[in-house]
Amino acid sequence: MSHPALSPGRVAVITGGASGIGLAAATRFARIGLKLCIADLGEDRLSRAAEALTAIAQGGADSIMTSATDVSDLDAVTRLEGQVRERFGGADILMNNAGIQPGSAMFGPLANWQRVLEVNLWGVIHGSRVFAPGMMAHGRSGLIINTGSKQGITTPPGDPAYNVAKAGVKAFTEALQHELRNTQGCKLSAHLLIPGHVFTGLTSRGRTEKPPGAWTPDQTVDFMMERLEAGDFYILCPDNDVPRALDERRILWAAGDIVENRPALSRWHPDHADAFAAFAKLAR
Repeated sequence: MSHPALSPGRVAVITGGASGIGLAAATRFARIGLKLCIADLGEDRLSRAAEALTAIAQGGADSIMTSATDVSDLDAVTRLEGQVRERFGGADILMNNAGIQPGSAMFGPLANWQRVLEVNLWGVIHGSRVFAPGMMAHGRSGLIINTGSKQGITTPPGDPAYNVAKAGVKAFTEALQHELRNTQGCKLSAHLLIPGHVFTGLTSRGRTEKPPGAWTPDQTVDFMMERLEAGDFYILCPDNDVPRALDERRILWAAGDIVENRPALSRWHPDHADAFAAFAKLAR
């Protein structure tokens, strides 16, 4: 059975909705018959996305709206919520998906750290805090889907600002779901989308062809829909290189660093490389 919020006539708001996973989700929702607001930056990108969605939406242009919104700006997110309420009567689904990855180094430019945290973490916090009260108040079943990352769980070396932001998204979304499920009469639930390797503009790094190991945004959204229907909170996506069993071993090893008092990020520590390799081979 589909989730009740994923029904014709319901309303979905997707940040970062003009491309990648966000646009793939918007396309899937439009085909179901949902009304859509896609929020992103870049009028040309929003216009192209709206045109594509209008062509498949059951209600045509009347069921599609766009908003140029910087999710790091609380006032802008508050205006977005008001626009959606005025146009469609409020949201049933919120997908906090906007994200950037300019790259970071521990002692690199502070501006990169600030912008990544503002968009990737504060954008999720702003969206959830602004939209959730109204979504709960209208009393219908609803969904908040926050896009996290495996980098926020196993925190591999190489892009610490992104890891910190996505680790924050994980912790925030867990706390959000705990709050929602303990709110009397609340029919709203939160879910953490954890993509694998997905080929998007964010991850392409100048490549024009999808690497064999990557999933497409459409594959990611198909998996997300399947797991939402199953009621999963942690939507841990595989890809063409890494099956779930290997993800599980990596996650368990990362948690084991604390339990076993190993060095930080021991998976990449030369003294523990062989032990991790043996541990990973136990993947079911």
